[in-house]
Formats: sequence, C-alpha cells, structure tokens
Amino acid sequence: MERTYTPNLEAYDYLRRAMEAYFRGTPADNAQARQWCEKAIALDPTYALAYAGLGWNYFVEWISQWNQDPQLLNRAFALGQKALALDDSLPHAHELLALIYLWRDKQHEQALAAVKRSVAHAPNWFSGYVVMGMILNTMGRPQETIRMQEQVMRLSPQSVPYLMPLGGAYRMTRRYEEAITVLKRAITLAPNNLGAHLNLTATYSESGHEEEARAEVAEVLRLSPQFSLEAWGQMLPYKDPAEAERVLTALRKAGLK
Repeated sequence: MERTYTPNLEAYDYLRRAMEAYFRGTPADNAQARQWCEKAIALDPTYALAYAGLGWNYFVEWISQWNQDPQLLNRAFALGQKALALDDSLPHAHELLALIYLWRDKQHEQALAAVKRSVAHAPNWFSGYVVMGMILNTMGRPQETIRMQEQVMRLSPQSVPYLMPLGGAYRMTRRYEEAITVLKRAITLAPNNLGAHLNLTATYSESGHEEEARAEVAEVLRLSPQFSLEAWGQMLPYKDPAEAERVLTALRKAGLK
C-alpha cells in the first residue's frame, strides 16, 4: 500500500479503513471491509486496488468457511481480472488470481506462474513471496519455501503473512519446534488469523502436544464456528493426496470434525 493508486482521497481513505478491518480477521470486520471497498469503488470506478481488495474479501470469506457459496471464488476471480484490466502491474491482483487458481482450480503451475508475475512487477513487495511459499508447500516443495521465506523476512520482519508458509513448511519437514515458534509468533501479532491457528493445531497434534492442540481447536472454532473438517478436506489444494490426508489426520486427532 505504498502508492495511492487513486486521486480521490476519500476513496483512498475508505480502502485504507477496509484493509485495517480485513486484517482484524473476524466475520464482522470482513463484512465492514467489504462495504468500505464498495464505497471506494463507487467513488472511483477506476481504482484497481479497491477491486483487488474486494476480491480478497470474498476469498477470505470463503476460505474461512464463513460462507461456503462456491460463487464467492468466481466473484473474487472476476474482481481480480477487473483490477488487472485497470492496472496490469498490480501485485495484489496477481496474487489473488494465483490463490484462486490454486484453491478453486487446483492448477498449481498456473498459480505459480501468476504469482511469479506479481514478484516480477513488485520484487520488493513481500506478499508475492508469501503466496509463492504457500503454492510451493502445496506442490510438495517445502524446502524451497523455507529457503525463500528465511531470505524474505528482511522485507517485512514484523509481518504475519510470511510466517504462515514458513510455519507450514517447517511442519511438513517435521521441524516441529521451529514451526511452533513461528506460528505462535504469527498468532501473537494477529490473534484472529485462522490459518495460523489451523497450522498450529496440526503441528501440535503431529508432535504429540495433545493438550495444546485441543486448545488450538477451541481457537479455530471461535474464529470459524461452522468449521467443517470434511469441507476443509475438499478445499485443500495439496498436489499429493497423502499430504492432505496427513493434515486432516492431525486435525481430526486434535478434535476437529
């Protein structure tokens, strides 16, 4: 968010408030963020970043299981495309499309190509590397994620997102104590980050920390009361079914249903 992207300061302020609400990580905040994104677009219909922000809003609603309407991802994708039609260099939109290629379509190579476009346009914007790490993890390449994320930490050392794929990669490679340290730090910085709590639940479960895993289950259900393990299994985009089953087994053992 280093560039304004719009001459309309009121539109910019609405989007700024939307991003702050979005990062608070609750359904109510996400709903408020959506209204503010829509107001930003109404004030400036050429505001590419506002379209991308609204698309991310729909994606978060879907992946958090606050609403399992499959059309949410289609709306998010259309908004990402609209953003790129207005500004093809916008990294946020390339990252959004990458995640939809991954989670909706299970098209790993297409997702990787999309996020590489983000990094090419904005090599110093940390979130492109975060999304790339997520994709590499689902492709069964966690060692690459670890090398990349450890280097990228210097771009935004206090940012929660980069901790997510790094923690996941540590878990995948059974470096459990490192995974726990990273994910607990993510939760300290963003207590309502559902992905961090899910990752930490699986990590605790796999490493034999049963009491801690159960405590994390309570946090998952606090953030996503309708969370369904069956639905999560259908959503997971791991290329290797065995890796997806490993995650589901760990979450099931911890008490998620």
